[in-house]
Amino acid sequence: MTNFNVPTRKEVSSTNQAIFDNLEKAVGFVPNIYATMATSEHALKNFLDFANAKSSLKTKEKEVINLAVSELNQCQYCLSAHTAIAGMNGFAPEQIIELRSGAASFDEKLDALAKLSRNIAENRGATNSTVLEAFYNAGWTKENLVDVINQVGEITITNYLHRTTEVPVDFPAAKAL
Repeated sequence: MTNFNVPTRKEVSSTNQAIFDNLEKAVGFVPNIYATMATSEHALKNFLDFANAKSSLKTKEKEVINLAVSELNQCQYCLSAHTAIAGMNGFAPEQIIELRSGAASFDEKLDALAKLSRNIAENRGATNSTVLEAFYNAGWTKENLVDVINQVGEITITNYLHRTTEVPVDFPAAKAL
């Protein structure tokens, strides 16, 4: 453990304080993972710009990726946060558990997405050609592939940040599989 303290609003730059204020309004609180990013003058804004950029993927599809990759990376913070967010986006608890395992038997297209996402992260981008072919056969495009890789990168950032800093999880705890 690195004994990394989550900075408070008064401990971050004025730029990050403004972002904290916006997060408070939008989310109701500043998640610890975002507050931790604010230790850097630029990381929080850069990350949020990246996370909020336009994508060919819908929010629900991004959650499929977030759950599959966070489970693979064993990030308790992101599993807890994205379990809650996936529920708010219409996934049932049993579907969330399955998505965390990298599958979605309840939806062929999401199944291909979950398997591809996990495969990309597990193999550090050396994607299995059979998994990629199944992704395309399920109706996904090359544009979607690029956006999936971006999303894998985005969730990996927060996975690694939490795994390194071990800041407290401020979402309801996701149960272990």
